[in-house]
Formats: sequence, C-alpha cells, structure tokens
Amino acid sequence: MSDFDRKLHRFTLEPKYFDDLALGEEFYIPSRTQTESLFASFQLTSGDNHPIHYDREYCKEQGHEGLLAHGLQILSQTAAGAGLFPHIVGESLIGFIEVNAKFLKGVVDGDTLYPMLKIIDLKPQNTTGVVTLAATVHNQRNELVLDGQHKYLLRRKPKS
Repeated sequence: MSDFDRKLHRFTLEPKYFDDLALGEEFYIPSRTQTESLFASFQLTSGDNHPIHYDREYCKEQGHEGLLAHGLQILSQTAAGAGLFPHIVGESLIGFIEVNAKFLKGVVDGDTLYPMLKIIDLKPQNTTGVVTLAATVHNQRNELVLDGQHKYLLRRKPKS
C-alpha cells in the first residue's frame, strides 16, 4: 500500500470567498525574462508567424532593438495562476470571465517583466460576486508596458 496522496501536492490554504476580499489587495506574479525560446514557443502556440516576432533583420529594418513580443504573449504574463490569487481564493473561484488590455510599449527579447494584479472593484451578487483586478506589467526600466483588467466570478461566503 502506498502513502502517496496527490492532494498533498496542492496549496492547503483556507479559501477566501468573495466577501473576504478587499479593494487594494495586491497579488504579485514572479518576474520573467523574455527569451527567444519563449518567443518561439508562443509562436508555435498562437500560430502567429509575422516576422516581427522571429526575424531579427526584419526587426532591425523596422527600427526595433530586437525581436518584438506578441501582445498576447505579454498579456499571458498576467495569468493569475502564475501567482497566488487562485490559490488564495481556492474553491470559491468559479471562473475567469473577462479580460482587456492596452499594450503601451514594445517588449523585446531580453526584457524582464514584472506582472501584478490588484483588486480594484468588487461587485456582490446574490450567491456570487465579480472581482475586477487591475493587471499591470512593468519592464526592467520601470516602464508600464501593459495595463488591463481581469474579471473573476467567485462564490460568496456560505451563510452559517
């Protein structure tokens, strides 16, 4: 008989429900340096084969200092699952329901990105609530390269 229990490989935090969250709470996501390998992986995933993402000479001709990241690649750096937010809300999380983003500056290979999510709105409903998180990404030069929002549907705290 094995002592293996797959449930021990999960975060075991007491889940926060919609009612436990507060405006201004921040959830930092670990930084990541964008590399040519990440660009190639995203190109395979997205099917985007525009030369601005994989042809250095083309990029130079267009005035860029390196390969330019796909906007959705930068947005993916804000994935809540890369940080603690979904682990903190645990089983109260019903789903990711909306996203929007503005791409403010180009990101080239070699840039290091620092994503963060911050609660900016809480809309209670009967048994659920919608949490709006500001999604930001800064680069190593402290420049804001992405500004957006995520919305999540969470369960409200069960009534005792």
